[in-house]
Amino acid sequence: MFYLLIEQYSVGSKMVFGILFAVLIYIVLYYGFKMIEMGYVLKHRKPLYNHLYFYLKKLNAKQESILNNKFSFYNKLTEKQKKHFKHRVASFIEDKDFIGRDGSPITDEMKVLISATAVMLTFGFRDFYIGIISKIIVYPSKFYSKTNKAYHKGEFNPKLKTLVLSWEDFEAGYNIDDDNLNLGIHEITHAIHINSIKERDVSSTIFSDSFKELSALLSEKEGLRNDLIASPYFRKYAYTNQFEFLAVAIENFIETPQEFKSQFPSVYSKIRQMLNFNTVGY
Repeated sequence: MFYLLIEQYSVGSKMVFGILFAVLIYIVLYYGFKMIEMGYVLKHRKPLYNHLYFYLKKLNAKQESILNNKFSFYNKLTEKQKKHFKHRVASFIEDKDFIGRDGSPITDEMKVLISATAVMLTFGFRDFYIGIISKIIVYPSKFYSKTNKAYHKGEFNPKLKTLVLSWEDFEAGYNIDDDNLNLGIHEITHAIHINSIKERDVSSTIFSDSFKELSALLSEKEGLRNDLIASPYFRKYAYTNQFEFLAVAIENFIETPQEFKSQFPSVYSKIRQMLNFNTVGY
C-alpha cells in the first residue's frame, strides 16, 4: 500500500510538472511571438499576418449573389481574397444583432451590404469584428435621434454599442461610386476609430497610432492644411473636427483613391497605412 501511494504520487507529480512545463512553453512562445510581431509592426506599420483561419465560413447562394451583384469592391479581389472576404462577412453577420425599426424588416441584402462595408474597411485588420458594435439598427429613411433632438441619416452610439442607419441613405451611398458620399463608410469609420482607442489588438494599435501621425502631420504642415481647406476635393463637413475629417477622408479614399493619391499623397499614405489596404487600385 505504501509503495502504491508513492507510485501514485510520482505519477501525479509528473502530470503536474508536465502541465506546468506546457504552460511555460506556451507563455514563452506567446510572448516571443508578440515581441517579434511588435518589431515587425514598428518597422513595416502592418500586422505580421491578417488571414489565418481553421475553416472558412460560407454565405448562402442568395447572400453570395448579393455580394457579387451589388458590392463592386468584392469583384476587385483575387479568388483567395474573395474566400476570406465571404468568411468575414458571414462571421460579421453572425456576430451582430440586426434590428429593423419603423416597419423596416431586416433582409439578407441589408445584412450582407452593411457587413460587407465593415469587412471592406477592416480587410487589412486581423481583428475585423469591430467589437464596439453589438447592435445594428436599420430605419427605412431618416430617423429622429433623441441624442440631439434632430433627424439623422446615421449615427454611432458607443455607450449603447449601437450603429444606426437609414437604409434609404445607405443605399444612396452606393448608387454613385465616385461622389465621395457614402453613409455606411462614414458611420462605420467612426465605430472603427473609437474601437481603436479602446482596444489594444495589433490592428487597433496601428490604426490609432497612424491617426496620431496623421494629426501631427496636419498640425505641423500649415501649407498642407491650407491646401486641404482650399481644395474642393473634401467637402466642408470634413473640417467639423478630427473625427469627421477622418470619416470623410476614408470615404474619399475608398471611392476615389487615385484622385486622392494624386492631390494629397502624404495624407493618402497615412490613410492607407491606417487601414493596411493592399487591394488592387489602392
